[in-house]
Amino acid sequence: MVGGALGWQVHQRRNRAVFLSGAVFFTTIFILRLHRTTPYLPSFQPNGGVSSPSASSNRHSSCVSFLNDIDWDPHNSNSYYWARSPRVAACQFRRFSRANASDLLSRSWVVVAGDSQARLFVLALLGLVLDSEEMEAIRGDLFKRHSDYRHVVGEIGLKLDFVWARYEANLTGLVMEFKRKLNFPDVLVMGSGQWHMLHLSQSSDYGVWLRLLRNELVGSGFSDHLFWLGMARLINSMLSTEEKRAKMSDAVVAAYDREIYQSKLLRQSDGGPLLLLDVESFSRKCGVSCTVDGMHYDGVVYEAVVHVMLNALLI
Repeated sequence: MVGGALGWQVHQRRNRAVFLSGAVFFTTIFILRLHRTTPYLPSFQPNGGVSSPSASSNRHSSCVSFLNDIDWDPHNSNSYYWARSPRVAACQFRRFSRANASDLLSRSWVVVAGDSQARLFVLALLGLVLDSEEMEAIRGDLFKRHSDYRHVVGEIGLKLDFVWARYEANLTGLVMEFKRKLNFPDVLVMGSGQWHMLHLSQSSDYGVWLRLLRNELVGSGFSDHLFWLGMARLINSMLSTEEKRAKMSDAVVAAYDREIYQSKLLRQSDGGPLLLLDVESFSRKCGVSCTVDGMHYDGVVYEAVVHVMLNALLI
């Protein structure tokens, strides 16, 4: 196994996952389990107390449902924030600084698998833990067409793998390979759908593959930190070709969305293995000004997705 369980190093070597909100010093340290057999360790509360298992479970069940409740400033497409309702505020979601993110991801192995949307997610994640000069050095390699990519952030011991996976069959094959080798990443982010929609154009077939993927994940040796990277909103009139506009119509997109929820793949809807990162919601709220092709969005959208994932790792 590469590295240690995500968050174990934070507990062992640091007590520095610190957030400052007004005069309140918010410190969260959480043991993220690499194996399901890891014993329960209580989480620390903002007031310094230790939660009971039942209190932690209640916070988990309530806050998970609010993770994607992000709003966009209607006057500034680069400004977003969690919804300002009392229930969401109680979860104390935060945007991570580079130091906070580096602490959380220290000595972990993160795998992101999918298409160009997943590649943009990787770009946003690396942009949070690397400086601008380092990002310029890797950008060309990361965006080599239809290829895998690996980057190790030596200072924090983070290993990040991007696996080019156009179709759900590719994702299922990747999961099966992890299981065969008994070598599981600390965090796994997956997503697909646009290639299937454009080139195979059969939503029911898409659903079949999603259910196969779910079956491979349930009861496996993976950690609990499994995420589904949702498809971005498709703005049909802005798509670059007539083929795309015909095959990726609003009705087709709706059919593919139904298959995702009917597959019971998502934790939010049916207690499935994958936690949804709701790119569709974020891209829709960011709006037309955030995309030039109606399919890929500005970096701020994927930055928001990264912060949602990091907050999920602390629940």
